[in-house]
Amino acid sequence: MSNLSFTHTLLVAASMLFVVAYCTSDSFADSVNGKDIANTINVADHGIVPGEDVTFKVNQLLETLRDKSDVTLVFPKGQYDFHPENAFEAYRPVANHDNGLKRFGFPLFDQTNITIDGGGSTFMFHGRMVPITAERCSGLTLKNFTINWIRSFHAELTVVESDQKNRSVIVEVDPGKYPYTISGGQILFHRYGQDDPIGSNIVFDPKTKAPIHNTRDYRINYQAKVSKVSDNRFRIEKVSKKTPPVGSVIIVYGVHPTSRLCPAIHVTNSSDLNVEDVTVLEAGGMGLIVERTNNVTLNHMVVTSANDRIVSTRADATHFIGCEGRIKIEDCLFEHMLDDSVNVHGAYVKIEKHLGERQFLCEISHFQQWGLTFAQPGDKVALLSRTTILPFAETTVENVKILNEHRFVLTVADVPETLPEGPLSVENLTWNPDLIMRNNTVRQNRARSVLVTTKGKVLIEGNYFSSQMHGILIEGDNNKWYESGAVGDVTIENNTFENSGFQGGPTYPLLASPLLKGDQHVGEGHYHRNIRFVGNTLRSFNGLLVKAKSVRGLAIEDNKIEFSTDYPALSGMPAIDLEYCDAISIRNNAATGFKEALNVKASSDTSGIKFDGNDGFEKR
Repeated sequence: MSNLSFTHTLLVAASMLFVVAYCTSDSFADSVNGKDIANTINVADHGIVPGEDVTFKVNQLLETLRDKSDVTLVFPKGQYDFHPENAFEAYRPVANHDNGLKRFGFPLFDQTNITIDGGGSTFMFHGRMVPITAERCSGLTLKNFTINWIRSFHAELTVVESDQKNRSVIVEVDPGKYPYTISGGQILFHRYGQDDPIGSNIVFDPKTKAPIHNTRDYRINYQAKVSKVSDNRFRIEKVSKKTPPVGSVIIVYGVHPTSRLCPAIHVTNSSDLNVEDVTVLEAGGMGLIVERTNNVTLNHMVVTSANDRIVSTRADATHFIGCEGRIKIEDCLFEHMLDDSVNVHGAYVKIEKHLGERQFLCEISHFQQWGLTFAQPGDKVALLSRTTILPFAETTVENVKILNEHRFVLTVADVPETLPEGPLSVENLTWNPDLIMRNNTVRQNRARSVLVTTKGKVLIEGNYFSSQMHGILIEGDNNKWYESGAVGDVTIENNTFENSGFQGGPTYPLLASPLLKGDQHVGEGHYHRNIRFVGNTLRSFNGLLVKAKSVRGLAIEDNKIEFSTDYPALSGMPAIDLEYCDAISIRNNAATGFKEALNVKASSDTSGIKFDGNDGFEKR
């Protein structure tokens, strides 16, 4: 069992039960077993039609196709409803989500060259389900459909009265769309068999469909007192710093471990995934989460909110962890999410103990990475210090023995004679994809536009970014999210950044810095390398451009930044802020419309700066 993941074992057992339970219809079995199946299948020929619960029949059909290849399932246009009562169920760990038993609309296991063509249909989900799950699939194409839920995983509360003096608001909510009960001064929202308190929350502006400016000032206390005012109104007391203004909308979305249970699309241990003209209007998690997959292409994928909602997905639009090959994202629209649009990274895994010889007892570091397929024999890995996040050795994996979701024993080809003092980690060096992100629009979402920490080649060009926090975050951390790793070749060019960081505070269009916490510190050597931020156009109310720490080889060239009056102006922060960097080129940038020159600040341990031809900038 040394080469089987915990997840794989459970799925094999579950799928055997599934075959027994679902392949019992003689008439259906006679139509497919022992006979040739056409390359294109009209699902209507198998009784899958709009206007009824199709879950059982879709699950059945996919099971019978498991050993087939080069098959296209075509759905005549309509609304197809999926309910959880007759759905295939299996335990599934899902990265950056909450693990557990999942029920599926489309369980795709061990498929080769299969296409799901929705024909412009809507797949409407009615419960706590994962619409599409793919495991060990090669050549999977998803196209021409929309994913939605009949009821949202969040609630939207419109502020109708705001009392700053008493720190209270009265909100209006549609109890049909967002059912709830109030008892003992507390409110619980009813969502698919679970009751959620207010929990995490954020205030949106319905005019912009984006988080309100300085939204951090308007958070609702988790323990806020709630009292009924009328059938569709209630009062919230003990609001935080400021009461949200009348007309704004408070988005509330619960707490862990129930707030990230249902991503729209989950793909693991697969290759050659293509997503074309797919729209996600809702998800109790991410729009798309991809793990340990080689080559992914997204074309005209849309994550946006339905007409009667302000917010789309509970978390990221798309997220990629431990992938390989090339991730290509073109002509996509990601908006109104409650987290980032794109995140590409690996994982830092803790070494709990050196067992001697060439074995390490390892623990997956973050609870929302439990069950992750971290490595397999043949993968190249780095051993590194958790204190500096810098590697000290590279080796090859010979064996992985899974103990449980949390821990495994890693056997490698060789280990240094002496290991450094202090806590250690391991990082997979093989599974680091290239990223091409071109001609996409990211806007009106909470958090960042793009997070990227991959050792592959990265090109981000021709995109439009307007997000609440940093535009592009190149981080890497071994103490919080445990998302690796250091970049070595990133080009960010010819993009438009509009009002990046409208949450307020020091939020930059580009932040490139490892996240160091507690007793962590920079080591001997720079963490990130070779980042180019060139030819971009920025409209900015705060005059911020780039912040970098522990970067060697950073070009900030030919960018144009102009003053924006869309939000209150900020001043006093450096437009370019450099700490422990080397080989820096700041050339031919131009700032217009600002009251004074934009400041360029560099720490004493930053070296090799070339500063030339920067209109409207001042190096101090």
